[in-house]
Amino acid sequence: MEEKHHVTVSTTYSTNEVEDRIVYLEDLEKRKQIYGICGECNEPGTGFYWCRPCNAKRFEDNFKNWTSGNKVVDEFIQHSQLNAIYFHKCLEWIPFEKFQKVTYVAEGGFGKVYSAEMPEGIIVYWDFENQKWYRVEYSKYALKSLKNSSDIGSDFLNEIKSHLQIHLNDIVKCYGITQDPKTKEYMMVFYYYEDGNLRNYLNDSVFYVDYMSKIYSLRIISRGLLDIHNAGLVHKDFHSGNILYNDIYPCISDLGMCRPVNQQSIKEEGIYGVLPYVAPEVLRGHQYTKSADIYSFGIIMNELLSEEIPFKDISHDEFLAIRICQGDRPKISKDVPQLLTDLIIKCWDAEIENRPTAKELYQMLEKWWEERYDEDSELNFQINECDKIGEKNFYNKSNEDKSKNIQSHSQAFYTSRLLNFKNLPKPVNSIDLSSLQFNSASNYTIQSTSANQNSVQINELELNEFWQNDIE
Repeated sequence: MEEKHHVTVSTTYSTNEVEDRIVYLEDLEKRKQIYGICGECNEPGTGFYWCRPCNAKRFEDNFKNWTSGNKVVDEFIQHSQLNAIYFHKCLEWIPFEKFQKVTYVAEGGFGKVYSAEMPEGIIVYWDFENQKWYRVEYSKYALKSLKNSSDIGSDFLNEIKSHLQIHLNDIVKCYGITQDPKTKEYMMVFYYYEDGNLRNYLNDSVFYVDYMSKIYSLRIISRGLLDIHNAGLVHKDFHSGNILYNDIYPCISDLGMCRPVNQQSIKEEGIYGVLPYVAPEVLRGHQYTKSADIYSFGIIMNELLSEEIPFKDISHDEFLAIRICQGDRPKISKDVPQLLTDLIIKCWDAEIENRPTAKELYQMLEKWWEERYDEDSELNFQINECDKIGEKNFYNKSNEDKSKNIQSHSQAFYTSRLLNFKNLPKPVNSIDLSSLQFNSASNYTIQSTSANQNSVQINELELNEFWQNDIE
């Protein structure tokens, strides 16, 4: 029986700590200090307690002892094991019988998710003294299948490839592949996030979530998005359902649509996504860029800060797609500090060159986070005023009010689906939206922005005209 260690939460590190742990360091002495010396080859490790050459040989010697029954899957896993520079880059074939208490959780736009326990745990490093793998057993694992994955395809493997290219702990990690013996569908194995997605995190909280806590979350989410973009990828399906929480720690998930920036052709039948989060230029069929992810971040940011589901009271159809292109955006709560409101509006600007980059987003949020103890900062002044109102409103809400807050229109869809809209108008910014911004350095006053701030009325006759004309 291999040695295991039981944990219930994942460890979170700062950016510098993560880089120190996972980046291959050229400085030999520093590598010795951080990673130690391999007990077999007497060389510094390539990752945290990880010697790539020795472990690659160990994995290769074990290839003959396992198989998924599929040559493509076997070679994919073997490649990860031979090239892993630390344990998060190492996949395993995990026979389905090793999982216990497999329970259906939910179905999304592309597949199903189950929770399960696995007493054996996942590989972390080679225990040289005891000559066996040191393993960690998490409390639960998530098993994710993709539709029609019994016939293994590029979509399934591409999602795993995307996970392997991301280095920080702000992205859900994939630990291996398994196969349901009944359905024959292949499944990815992830850590299970007990607190669900961002919406669950907000709805289930029995305590007021203050604005600095929300900035903490946004800072981590932006850092994860930055890592995706630094890897040369775009997420393409960025919405609150793909932000998972473990206690207060958010993590980006569902990289199934994630693709290299230079491989962004729009399928002829349309695009996939959750309509309220999709950038207007993408709705029109334009190339999906990093800026489109930033637009989605702006919608997520507002959802977290305003605690309102975007466009939950209307049908997610052609009318909404046209309204979005004409500048309509979700309501921003009157309680959101103006500095944060300004950043939201920049993220969902109709002109993509006006949106910040992921790096700029992260740097701004990091700066605000570092100012949390500076009582004289403009942000803290705004936050203190808004928290007083927000906390009072939170604890004065009845259960009925909270229940209404999570109800949505019967034709509002928050899982990814095919979006195929023709002849949408050229994206513009709403005049009402730009009027919300003002000089944040001036005296701060709480300003209502929630009442129909971007009202765009479209009737059926106008919609028919859009269908009949090729609008530039």
